[in-house]
Amino acid sequence: MPRRRLPPFPALLAIGLVIALLAWLLLGDIQGFRDAPPEGQQAPEADAPRVEVAIRDAEPHAPTLVLQGELEAYRELELRARQSGHVATLPVAEGSRVEAGELMLALAREELPARLAQAEDDLALARAELAGAESLLGRKLISRPDYLRRQAQTSRAAAELAALQRQLDDTRLEAPFSGTLDRLDVELGELVQVGEAWGRLLDDSRLTAVAWAPQRDALTLAAGQPAELRLLDGSRLSGEVSMVARRAEEATRSFRVEVSADNPEGRRLAGASATLAITLPERRVHRLSPALLALDPAGELVVKHLDADDRVVQTPVTLVDADLETARVSGLPDPVRLITLGAGMVAVGERVTPVTADSVASTTPAAAGGTR
Repeated sequence: MPRRRLPPFPALLAIGLVIALLAWLLLGDIQGFRDAPPEGQQAPEADAPRVEVAIRDAEPHAPTLVLQGELEAYRELELRARQSGHVATLPVAEGSRVEAGELMLALAREELPARLAQAEDDLALARAELAGAESLLGRKLISRPDYLRRQAQTSRAAAELAALQRQLDDTRLEAPFSGTLDRLDVELGELVQVGEAWGRLLDDSRLTAVAWAPQRDALTLAAGQPAELRLLDGSRLSGEVSMVARRAEEATRSFRVEVSADNPEGRRLAGASATLAITLPERRVHRLSPALLALDPAGELVVKHLDADDRVVQTPVTLVDADLETARVSGLPDPVRLITLGAGMVAVGERVTPVTADSVASTTPAAAGGTR
């Protein structure tokens, strides 16, 4: 039978090298296949998501509370007759200015002066009789009850005289304070009755703006805080808070707020509308874009930022004030590493790779697909 021919030597060498390589792969250094890295080394972490971060410091800010209100005169009085009678004199025209104590209306006195003179005579007689009764009582020539009756007659005469004097005084109606006779509802000769309204006196040298503050905002209000009244024509008056109600209205749960301001030009503003801008106490806030605000499941405003370990933290904040471009909030740590881009793509507690705004390229995942 023919002899089997062995493979040539080069082929045998190639086969041997392959077998040796397989053996090295199977029996090589097991250290490379350990589940945990060698002691003192950390396992490589998967790529963390990238977010844009900006470091923000708190800054002082005096917020402004804006309320809608109505202007009232500093003092306003409905003028009413205190005595019945016919109008005898109207020395002040409607719309004219009067000074305190100036006569505005006089009623006909008719028989009052004569009755007053009679009352004075009655009082003089009663006093004379009382003096005689005192002398008789000292000598026990009159009983004490008779003396007390003379004393009562004297008191009645004095009271009658005082009542008639008051009625006579009430025929002359004087201004209790300086102001403007804003309304006059009677004519000369007209009969007015006790309690009947005949005019209105208005002092608008100062104005009081009245508004209603929500209970959340009323806690920050106090008398003396500076305020500004913004009128419909664009003009403004400077003033201060003069009163904050201690009790809220039951229907609206809001508190009455009054702001007093001078009216140096004497403009006709009582009864008009105005916007009250009240400057609240200064506080430290963080300024950020309104787009960075979010609502948690409980409905509270929250902001996402990073801790020292680059993990996402979500903190409730209080909105101090805001406009279309800027929101000012309190409650964040100072300073804060604010997530300005990519907050919507990361979860609370997740470790991220922070990137400053200057180093973010438009093609990075955070810039291209991140949400605030």
